[in-house]
Amino acid sequence: MGGLGTWIPVRGHFRVQGGPCVQERRLKVWSTPSTFPSFLALALAQPFLLPGLAPWLCPAAWTGSWGLPLQPAPCRSPLCPTLTPPEPRQAMEGEPTLRLRIFDLNCWAIRYLSKRRQERVRLIGDTLRHEGFDLVLLQEVWSEQDYSDLKEKLAGCYPFSHYFRSGVIGSGLCVFSRFPILDTLLYQYSLNGYPYMLQHGDWFCGKSVGLVIMKISGIIFNIYVTHLHAEYCRDKDSYLPHRLVQAWELAQFIRHTSKAADVVLLGGDLNMHPEDVGIRLLRGWTGLRDAFAEAAHFEGCKNGCTLVPDNCFTAKSELLPFPLGIRIDYILYKAISSFTVKCAELKTTMGRAPGVDIPFSDHEAVMATLHIQRQGQPAGATLGTADPALADVVTEARTEVGVGLQAARRQRYSSGRMAVLALLLLLLQALAALGTLAGLGTEQPFPKLSFCLLACLALGVLVLASGLHLFHTMEVKMLHGTEDQMWMVLRALQERPSEG
Repeated sequence: MGGLGTWIPVRGHFRVQGGPCVQERRLKVWSTPSTFPSFLALALAQPFLLPGLAPWLCPAAWTGSWGLPLQPAPCRSPLCPTLTPPEPRQAMEGEPTLRLRIFDLNCWAIRYLSKRRQERVRLIGDTLRHEGFDLVLLQEVWSEQDYSDLKEKLAGCYPFSHYFRSGVIGSGLCVFSRFPILDTLLYQYSLNGYPYMLQHGDWFCGKSVGLVIMKISGIIFNIYVTHLHAEYCRDKDSYLPHRLVQAWELAQFIRHTSKAADVVLLGGDLNMHPEDVGIRLLRGWTGLRDAFAEAAHFEGCKNGCTLVPDNCFTAKSELLPFPLGIRIDYILYKAISSFTVKCAELKTTMGRAPGVDIPFSDHEAVMATLHIQRQGQPAGATLGTADPALADVVTEARTEVGVGLQAARRQRYSSGRMAVLALLLLLLQALAALGTLAGLGTEQPFPKLSFCLLACLALGVLVLASGLHLFHTMEVKMLHGTEDQMWMVLRALQERPSEG
C-alpha cells in the first residue's frame, strides 16, 4: 500500500499571528508509482488548474500546523471565489488592549529633615513590590542612598530604573519600570527660585524634568517625570513667574522631544491647582489630558486632592483656605500616532498608606490604570493649538511673566547700585590708607581695627551684591526670552484663524 509522496507548492495568503501574509506552503499528495507522472504533470500545470480548484485549495483557510485539525478563517486569497474587497481599517474592537498601571508619588524624603523618612521609604518599597505596578514615578528622593535601597529591594519586580542627578543636592526624580528603558534625558529648568532664600531651598535642588523612552508591546512611550517650584504663599506668590517659566519650558520640552513617540505620559508634583494659569498653559500647549478628569472610575480623596488635612505630615496652616485639600500631583497623557489612550481607573491614598497607620508622604499617591489600543487612522500630534481659548491662556501667562520681569529688573538695579556703593567705599578707604602711608596725615583718622572691619564689610557687600546682580541679570534674560517666545506663539495663534 505504500506509495510516493509528491509535494505540490502552493503560494497564497495565510493568517499568521492575527494578520495575513504571503507564504508558500506545499500540499502533500500520496500516489502510487504508476500515478507519479500524473501528479508531476499536475504540479507543472498548477498555475492553470488552481483557479478551478480554489474552493478546495483555498490556502487562507489553513491556519494551523500541517497534520493538525485546522479551523476555518476568513479568506483574502485572490484564488478564493468568495473574496470581497478589504474595507478601510478603522478602530477595530478586536485589537489587543495594553493595560498599564502607573504609580506617582512625591516621597518627601529629605535627609535629616523629613519625619520618619527611612521608615516611610521602606514602606514605599514594600508596597511597590507587592502591588506590581508597571511604571513608578517618584519625586523628592533627595538621598541617593534611599534610591539605592529602593533599587535593591525592587530589583526583582522592577528590574529597570533610573535616577536623575542635577543641582547641588539632586533633582529628586527617579523611575522604576518593569520594561526596558531605551534612553533617558534630563532638562534642568533655567529659573528655580533664589539662592538667598535658604529657608525654601528650591534653588539648590536643581528642579528638572526627566525623560525615559520605552518600547512596550511595539508602542513607543515617552515618559516624563518632573517637580516644579513650590508655592509657599498663594496670596503673594513671588515664585509665580519662575513656575510659569518652568511650565512653559516643560511644555516646550514635551512638544519637541515627543514627535517620534506613540504615547506621552507625564507624572509629577506640578505645585499648581487645576485652574491655575500654569496647568492650563501646559495642557493647552501640549494637548495632554488629565487622568482625573478622564477617569471612568475614581476612588480616593474628594476632588482628587493630593494634599489633604487628614495627612498627619501636612502643614495644616497651609490648607486653611482649602478645607478639603488641594490637588497638585498629576498624571497626564496623550496619544500622538495611531493609538488611543483611556484612563480606566484612578485612585489616590486617603491620608494613610493601605494597611498601616502612617502615610507614604505628606502627599497622597496617585495610581492610574491606562488602556492603550491601536486605532485605524493615525491621529497625528494633537498639540492643542487649535483651541481658540489657548491664545487667552498664553496672554495671561505672558502678563504674569512680564510682571516678574519688571520685578527682576528692579532687583538687578538695586543689587548693582549696592555693589557700586560698596566699591566706592573701598576706594575711599584705599585712598585714606595711601594718604597715611605717604605722610599726608599726621595720624590715622580711624582706629586700625575699625578701619579693617569696615574694609572687610565693604568687600563682603561688594562680592554679595555683585553675585546678586549677576543672578538677577540672568533672571532678566530668562524671563525676557520666555516672554518673547510666548509673544511669537501668541502671534501665530492669532493669525491662524485668518489663514483658515
